[in-house]
Amino acid sequence: MLIKTYGSAVQGVNAYTITVEVSVTAGTKYFLVGLPDNAVKESEQRIEAALKHYGYKIPRQKIVINMAPADIRKEGAAYDLTLAMGILAASAQIADDKVSQYMIMGELSLDGSLRPIKGVLPIAIQARKEGFKGFILPAQNAQEAAIVNNLEVIGVSNILEAIEFLDGVRDIPPVLVDTRDIFNSTVDQYAADFADVQGQENIKRGLEIAAAGGHNLIMIGPPGAGKTMLAKRLPSILPPLSMHEALETTKIHSVAGKLGEASSLLTTRPYRSPHHTISDVALVGGGSNPQPGEISLSHNGVLFLDELPEFKRTVLEVMRQPLEERRVTISRAKTTIDFPANFMLVASMNPCPCG
Repeated sequence: MLIKTYGSAVQGVNAYTITVEVSVTAGTKYFLVGLPDNAVKESEQRIEAALKHYGYKIPRQKIVINMAPADIRKEGAAYDLTLAMGILAASAQIADDKVSQYMIMGELSLDGSLRPIKGVLPIAIQARKEGFKGFILPAQNAQEAAIVNNLEVIGVSNILEAIEFLDGVRDIPPVLVDTRDIFNSTVDQYAADFADVQGQENIKRGLEIAAAGGHNLIMIGPPGAGKTMLAKRLPSILPPLSMHEALETTKIHSVAGKLGEASSLLTTRPYRSPHHTISDVALVGGGSNPQPGEISLSHNGVLFLDELPEFKRTVLEVMRQPLEERRVTISRAKTTIDFPANFMLVASMNPCPCG
């Protein structure tokens, strides 16, 4: 029997739908094709243990799973739930009428519980764009996915809940989030406020001018003058995020896995302060599966480089193009990915090496 389920792969800050075709026929062995990485290949053991925990099983027949399109590399353990639902439906252990209506993603533990995944927001946006009825995912990520309206977000805490929901045995109400209400109630609420700073009128005036025009700036002064303290409070006097900027910022942090559990929309401007030992790749982004770096994580916010002369020359040089173009282009043999990088650069240093 052939069944199709749907997952998603994230490249850059965009998601692409992955069709998982599962065929269960007479024979033996388990075949997984479609350019999966090791974490995806190892899913067989996780799925088998999780299903056995709740009284289900992987059939002792020939199972062929194709993850299409085959030219996109499938990475990570987030496809566990997608594959498991496909195997159960193809072996007639659950009803197959609702499986293809939902985007299904989640990482399985051996006891069947689900772990949170990365990149939920772009996946939810793509699911709505392609007309899926809903999105079944770990409960910890449900608030983030629910930012997207006109999409049923079904948060499940273990594989049994997903099985019973698709079987029609359990009714799980969709998670609803009033994005506008969250945005309006929490926008521009910072833990560190510029109004807390007493005195320092000259530097405060300089920061206000820089914030008004979106200018980059450097602060030079002895240790203890308050450079870091002032920089940390700079986002609180920048203009409030618009809804579009908030969604864009949230999407980047979602892809990088920087959103906390049960968090949804980022409504404050990001502030990033990397250590001076940071590498080129960590700053601009990259890797075999390109991830956003610090300059993309500070998109629509502030990137603070404390002790500027201590940073390696190559690290400072790679920021030249992103500062001009407001985006980072990461090129690989098979793909080219753009990350947004519209940030305000703030740096500090001592007057001389002795302090």
